[in-house]
Amino acid sequence: MKRNRLSVDQYVSGVLEGDRMILSRAITLVESRLDSDQLLAEGVMEQVIPYAGKSIRIGITGVPGVGKSTFIESFGNLILESGYRLAVLAVDPSSQKTGGSILGDKTRMEKLAADKRAYIRPSPAGSTLGGVSAKTREAMLLCEAAGFDVVFIETVGVGQSEIAVRGMVDFFLLLMLAGAGDELQGIKKGIIEMCDALIINKADGENIEASKRAKREYSNALHLFPAKENGWYPKVKTSSAITGDGMTEIWQMILAYKENMLSNGFFESNRASQRVNWMHEHIRYLLESKFYQDPIIKELINSSIENVRVGNTSAIAFGRTLVENFIQKEGRKDE
Repeated sequence: MKRNRLSVDQYVSGVLEGDRMILSRAITLVESRLDSDQLLAEGVMEQVIPYAGKSIRIGITGVPGVGKSTFIESFGNLILESGYRLAVLAVDPSSQKTGGSILGDKTRMEKLAADKRAYIRPSPAGSTLGGVSAKTREAMLLCEAAGFDVVFIETVGVGQSEIAVRGMVDFFLLLMLAGAGDELQGIKKGIIEMCDALIINKADGENIEASKRAKREYSNALHLFPAKENGWYPKVKTSSAITGDGMTEIWQMILAYKENMLSNGFFESNRASQRVNWMHEHIRYLLESKFYQDPIIKELINSSIENVRVGNTSAIAFGRTLVENFIQKEGRKDE
């Protein structure tokens, strides 16, 4: 890594000039867990942040099989045709056994990948809670500084991914399928409180009528929920990546949402809250990294983890012992 490392100024100038190779290297840098890379990455981020923040940030989630990648390719091409530049940050699921990730989004979005106005960056979810890469925020800001007007964040759609992505975007799309069981069973209060629109995807062919029916049922159910704090009621739309139906309507809805939120002040207040949350998340990330990289902690875990595994030692007690040892060690450094 050191041999290929650029200086802070080289990274910053390359990103601001829209150099895609340097943008990719900058994202790789911020994703690195090496202390030396993290310090360099912080220097890069400090200089690019003033040039970021001008895009529309859209989160896209949904259960596996709902057609997120095909939706993104179709929707993304519409956005490009509307004169925008698009960055897609696609988080791939990592294997819980090997830690490996397919990172195959470029092969699933061939048309977008071939368009110079679009940039696709797959990142492994790793062990991060929620299926969103720990460094997705930084990658998003780098893309904005590189001149991309719209940023998609696609999640793996499992666990707490909806919560994670909601905390870093302006508009949150939840993709659903019709005919996958009782549609109303899909209405969960927590999801509705987070999403800004439900999209019934794959509304084509023999599935058109079922999609229309699902749209009516979801729309009727959503009337039972109060408006969000920003005054917005989640909308229900249908879409087809094959025919392109519904894509223009969805984009117009997002643009209207942004205008409404800018006029009532929510857009910036939401971004401000997200910046504070990002700070707290980064603190937790740094503390966790420092904790598990500590040689004494590593030794204690390796020597005693079997006792926890077989139940001879309480997981809670051992966890407290580890944290107290770490705090005491850090305290001695300051003496």
